Amino acid sequence: MTHLLLRQFLKRRLLLPAAVLSPRDFSTAGLAPAAAASGGTTKDEYFAAVQRVCNIVRLDFYQERTLQRLAIRPNPELVYRVLRACSRSGVESLRFFNWARSQPGYDPTTTEYEQLIRTLGDTRQWDHMWKVVEQMRSAGLPISSDTVSGVISSYGDAGLVDRAVDVFNRMPRLGCLHTVTTYNALLSALCRGRNFQGAYSLVRRMVHRGVPPDKATFGILVNAWCAEGKFREALGFLEEMAARGFRPPVRGRDLLVEGLLNAGFLETAKGLVRRMTKEGVAPNLQTLNLLLESLCNAGEVGFSVDLLGSVEVVGLQPDLETYKIIVPAAARTGRVEEAFRVLNRAMEVGHRPFPGLYAPVIKALCKQGRFDDAFAFFNDMKAEGHPPNRPVYTMLVRMCCRGGRILEAANFLFEMVERGLSPRGQSFEAVLDGLRNRGSYDLAKRVEQLKELYLRQVPYLSELKIAWASKFLPQSLGIPSGGMCLEKG
Repeated sequence: MTHLLLRQFLKRRLLLPAAVLSPRDFSTAGLAPAAAASGGTTKDEYFAAVQRVCNIVRLDFYQERTLQRLAIRPNPELVYRVLRACSRSGVESLRFFNWARSQPGYDPTTTEYEQLIRTLGDTRQWDHMWKVVEQMRSAGLPISSDTVSGVISSYGDAGLVDRAVDVFNRMPRLGCLHTVTTYNALLSALCRGRNFQGAYSLVRRMVHRGVPPDKATFGILVNAWCAEGKFREALGFLEEMAARGFRPPVRGRDLLVEGLLNAGFLETAKGLVRRMTKEGVAPNLQTLNLLLESLCNAGEVGFSVDLLGSVEVVGLQPDLETYKIIVPAAARTGRVEEAFRVLNRAMEVGHRPFPGLYAPVIKALCKQGRFDDAFAFFNDMKAEGHPPNRPVYTMLVRMCCRGGRILEAANFLFEMVERGLSPRGQSFEAVLDGLRNRGSYDLAKRVEQLKELYLRQVPYLSELKIAWASKFLPQSLGIPSGGMCLEKG
């Protein structure tokens, strides 16, 4: 009942062009952004009009009548933008396209036809899709191989492997060449249907016809074999391709490791990488990061840290993404010393720590009750890394309140204000409760004044006034700017 009422409401809303969607709102809908801007209309108004057209196409049951009432002049760019935005509404997109074709002054181009073909294929409206293909050919417009690849993929996703093969064989009649993209689309469809023999034959046919396979070609077949537990077949395929002179852009064992990880065989992937490092061969960075992320998600942080040291010994230099995986994972599992060691290694090679990298370490130290170490480390990061942001300060205030370090929590509040960051209301409340419980009513009063002035005034000021308030609000409360201000005792 609620769904019916909602549809009736939307229908009445969309069928009131004079009150809700006036033709004046669509006076620029037929213009390109550059033309709209040169004509005195901003790009925001143009895209707002396009968005309203998209809403009509998706929601209005009588979209043709509504569109006809509005002063819309369809052009190729407008039609393409609407079709792309409505890519999940196949039949509705086709109705809009047919309406646009009936309007004077508009002739569809290849771009709109191909976008509509992709939309109808993805929404499994294949009968309508082939009619559009015939219309496109009748108009003398060519269809690209990438578009046909999308059609093949849509059949493969639906499990219709025979139809995908039929489309692949019909490509010469459509005036399309077999490219590596189309081969990969059919290869993926065959692997989804577990037709590995046919997939292997397709790769051989691909090589015989002089189409060089790319990394995706190797990855599709290797991942499919690994998912079925056929590791020897995957390795044999890589060795055969190497013997034929078609080596993948990355080493074969890296592809095999990625395939094992994608299939969920973590222990087998660990054994393969351990064997590689013992032989003095390190995986590439992409494979290493994928393996480390899988290991950390499985809770094997110790093995991840050891593996990081092993690959550095054989000459592989980790990147910032590697450290972003290891440091937070080590800190979350309480391995603070290992997180320190890895973070220092990252700084030694020239990486500047950012809040998302050192904040988990600070939080782990606070959870262990090592607040003095956390404060010292925080000061070091302020000097050597990127400036802390609002989430870091909020976390510090929360952890200090939980650990009974109320004075430090109040200092961090004042430091946030000095840096132009806006504390949360929950942070003020936690600090105020802690100060009142320990009998520090004078300090609580000063924090209460800061809360009233900052939360009520600063959010409504401009950025310049925020900077001014951050500088002078603490002084107006008798708090010197430039660091922690409250004395213990």
